[in-house]
Amino acid sequence: MLVHRRAAVSSCNMNRRSSSMAKSYDAGYFHRWYRDPRTRVTSERALERKVRLAVSAAEYMLGRRIRTVLDVGCGEARWHIALKRIRPRIQYIGVESSEYAVRTFGESRDVRQGTFGTLKTLRLRGPYDLIVCADMLQYVSAAELAAGLRQIRRLLGGVAYIEAYAREDDMEGDMEGWMFRSAASLRRAFRAAGLTHCGLYCFVDVDKLTAVNELEVCS
Repeated sequence: MLVHRRAAVSSCNMNRRSSSMAKSYDAGYFHRWYRDPRTRVTSERALERKVRLAVSAAEYMLGRRIRTVLDVGCGEARWHIALKRIRPRIQYIGVESSEYAVRTFGESRDVRQGTFGTLKTLRLRGPYDLIVCADMLQYVSAAELAAGLRQIRRLLGGVAYIEAYAREDDMEGDMEGWMFRSAASLRRAFRAAGLTHCGLYCFVDVDKLTAVNELEVCS
């Protein structure tokens, strides 16, 4: 979990853990970065803004309310809760590598085991009106990034909300395992996968959404 320093909700120092310690996405990890007011790097209000942005963008592009959501790297499926508040009838599927999160929230929040790089093996049935991939691309390898983005495009029917950070950003939070990719390299990866940026972390496949106008997307 990372956040831009200007948006941080806590000013405490976030130290990187020793490289000799294996990273574990357990209950303690999620408590530290998402709930503990002394160390968390986000807030429920910030999440709500992101959810409303993503939903609005998808519904604008589709011309109707969203019905299906795929959340890749969903953690404890906080998006599930926020989405259900404003669109209670959506069908939500979360994909998460953390055994703790899947064990704890798998049934109640529709979370299944998987990673960004293994989407192809999960037998997901798209297209999805909204695909969410929030704050996790900086932790995946180059091979996983390419494979995962190809699957995002394959499964996408509306808008993909892909919140990713680049090495040029002034970030704080969980820096362990962070891949210091440039913004230019990330843009190349999105283009190579056939995803077109339409602003504010939102991406579309213009081959599927043929009504997208030239100035609705970023060149």
